[in-house]
Amino acid sequence: MKSAVETLNPTRVRLTVEVPFEELKDSLDAAYKKINQQVTVKGFRKGKIPARVIDQRFGRGAVLEEAVNDALPKFYTEAVNEAELSPLGQPEVDITELKDGETLNFTAEVDVRPALEIPDYSGIEVEVDAVEVTDEDVEKSVEQLRERFASTTPVERAAEDGDVVTIDLQAKVDGEVLEDGIANGVSYTIGSGELLDGIDDAVKGLSAGEEATFTSELKGGSAAGKEAEVTVKVTQVAKRELPELDDDFAQLASEFDTLEELKADSRKRLANMKQFDQATQAQERVLEKLLELVEVPVPEKLLEDEINTRKHNLEHHQLAQMGLTLDKYLEIQGKTAEEFDAETREAAIKGIKTQFVLDELVKKEQLNVNQEELTEHLMRRAASSGMSPDQFAQAVVEGGQVPLLVGEVARGKALAVVVEAATVKDTNGEIVDLDDEEDEETPAEAAEASETSEENAEG
Repeated sequence: MKSAVETLNPTRVRLTVEVPFEELKDSLDAAYKKINQQVTVKGFRKGKIPARVIDQRFGRGAVLEEAVNDALPKFYTEAVNEAELSPLGQPEVDITELKDGETLNFTAEVDVRPALEIPDYSGIEVEVDAVEVTDEDVEKSVEQLRERFASTTPVERAAEDGDVVTIDLQAKVDGEVLEDGIANGVSYTIGSGELLDGIDDAVKGLSAGEEATFTSELKGGSAAGKEAEVTVKVTQVAKRELPELDDDFAQLASEFDTLEELKADSRKRLANMKQFDQATQAQERVLEKLLELVEVPVPEKLLEDEINTRKHNLEHHQLAQMGLTLDKYLEIQGKTAEEFDAETREAAIKGIKTQFVLDELVKKEQLNVNQEELTEHLMRRAASSGMSPDQFAQAVVEGGQVPLLVGEVARGKALAVVVEAATVKDTNGEIVDLDDEEDEETPAEAAEASETSEENAEG
């Protein structure tokens, strides 16, 4: 077999392959054997029909077609490996010449990973938010904890802001009560915004036993997105009472003996959270700077597949779970379809570029992934998916997704190398030491590229 490569553009090549006919022998034998099992000829046992009889009865062309279909993937793969290409997706194959007993010639056009030159990235500088925990932050955190330990006491008066009311709801659309539009004994805190728009104004001023009717757009259920006439009946009004902020509260709400110890712990936890946010911000900004340094051509077909994948996942998974259509989602977001398409395209381009650049860095820095790193990443992914580690691991193995996870970890390590070489300062001008954050997850863009772009690329 002989092959040659023609570069059509930075992300697409054409392979020209010439195969001597003798190299088709195994595929021809397999073709005769397959046809033998599929046909019957009077006077011959099934599977024992001579090749010459098959040629006479069914035509040599049928055999050649079967043999070529069997052989093409093997010769294509050999040509790809010989040229050291990294194909993306499936090739477009065209048989240019097939002469029985002489030769098989074909061409294969396919998208390939572009050759990238990673420049010196040690000069990257980024600025991130400073880690500052104010007294106000601590007070807000403690107040949120206090809210969780609030108690309620029934009162004989009209409902007010902040009260907890027990209500019965009935929703009608076009005058008909919805099958899933009745709910009794619902507990609702006035002003929380956790139920329907307009319910706060409807229940304020009502006492137990009174009801009101208002119109609201339903957020979920069988009539999600439709205007409904909602009747709300108050069955109980209760006043929320917050516990006193003292040492007794600290002992009730935590393992600490004093309120000051509780506040000190809240300050420490808030600082840790802000440090994590700071590290994530540093990763994202370093990644953006890195992408600016590298010229990355994007294959149009891969980009199209990536955009379609993102749209499909949003519309049929994320939004479907919330009972929303894409049109309703865009209305809520205040975006036009054109703006959404432009944003999706931009995010897809960034995701593909991220994968290409970080994969090139993995090769350049000769980074490997060990079992411990893969297991830790699997545990994080399982937690974010809502599955147990065992369930997630089984799904990954059965779906053949292990290489994708390995790629995600490797890209995370590559980005960590760049972040470590970069200069990161906070808004106070202080150098930020991110050594403790090196093993955290990669930014969302890198993970997203791992899960979607590579699936398309593997095709």
